[in-house]
Amino acid sequence: MTGFVIAALTFATWLYLALARGGFWRGAQNDRSMHDALGATTDRRWPRIVAVIPARNEAELIGTTVSSLLSQRYAGSLSIVVVDDHSDDGTAQVARDAAARLDQHDRLTILEAPPLPSDWTGKLWALSRGVAHVEASAEAPEYLLLTDADIRYDANAVAALVSSAVDQRLALSSLMVHLRCESFAERALIPAFVFFFQMLYPFAWIRQPHRRTAAAAGGCVLIRGDALREAGGIASIRGSLIDDCALARRMKPHGAIQLALAEHVQSLRAYRSVDDVRKMIVRSAYAQLGFSPLLLVAVVAAMAMVFVAPVLAAIAGQGWTRALGLAAWIAMALLFVPIQKRYRVPAWWGVALPAIASTYLAFTVESAVQHWSGRGGQWKGRINNAAVGNP
Repeated sequence: MTGFVIAALTFATWLYLALARGGFWRGAQNDRSMHDALGATTDRRWPRIVAVIPARNEAELIGTTVSSLLSQRYAGSLSIVVVDDHSDDGTAQVARDAAARLDQHDRLTILEAPPLPSDWTGKLWALSRGVAHVEASAEAPEYLLLTDADIRYDANAVAALVSSAVDQRLALSSLMVHLRCESFAERALIPAFVFFFQMLYPFAWIRQPHRRTAAAAGGCVLIRGDALREAGGIASIRGSLIDDCALARRMKPHGAIQLALAEHVQSLRAYRSVDDVRKMIVRSAYAQLGFSPLLLVAVVAAMAMVFVAPVLAAIAGQGWTRALGLAAWIAMALLFVPIQKRYRVPAWWGVALPAIASTYLAFTVESAVQHWSGRGGQWKGRINNAAVGNP
């Protein structure tokens, strides 16, 4: 009887996710509509934009990022501030060389990040120094583009993003950049990462002002300067490991926000092995749970029921228990298809979603263990174990 009840609950959960969770699995919120609208634009005001890039040991990738931004087909003013966060690999020089090759060195400013205060995470401290520099200029920009040093922008990407933000009067517009999906580890785990993120933060709900749901993707965030100041600036989230979602929560009371999937903005970051993906997840997974042991236990139980129980019921159950378990397993595989299609992964791989979810769950538990042992939040030689989630 217990098995039947669990199987029924898992099936009901997947029905809810399919029908009443903002249609997250369809991926309807994407940048295609932004680019379609851009093509229909004939006359508009193009605000001044400054891209702020915090960079720590990004010599391998930052040249492409800088080049793609300086090559934008943007009718307004677009410049870049790179904040070199104590790199020892020549990151700043690579950025300078990229601008020089395009004869655009006058549009690039390089800053050195001051020593890191104890109550800041490294990325946010560097980002705050860049934002402070921009706002202290004689002509502060209307919008800031907060972007990572491993992102490539298609030629019209910034214009499409800005056009959408201006037309909709958005305080914050973010794109979940198209993640690299070439190695076996990436093809096995990256589409599920996007799927789980959409499940946790339905993109359609983020845009709705009456809902508390708020999220952004830190690789590409266009933010209105006055709204950022009203929200308390970068300092208001200075200790956050998951800084993008913390920023979205701060911004939502100050104006409309949106998050969409990107096709025209891509991540260059390679995850060549499962261990590379593991490190990415372990760094911040426990922070997502607010460093709460009780919430960790709840998440483990919920993930086991939603993703693992259907498989057990389908294989070991009898009668209606087996039928409901199999139906839930099929439902999760079908909901996974749109994101697999986006990343060009075969649809049949969806049957492995329970195993993929279990892998992510193991990474989350490891994240908690690392935090408890004082090794949490490791990134490029830094330990941000003191970081906390900000309201």
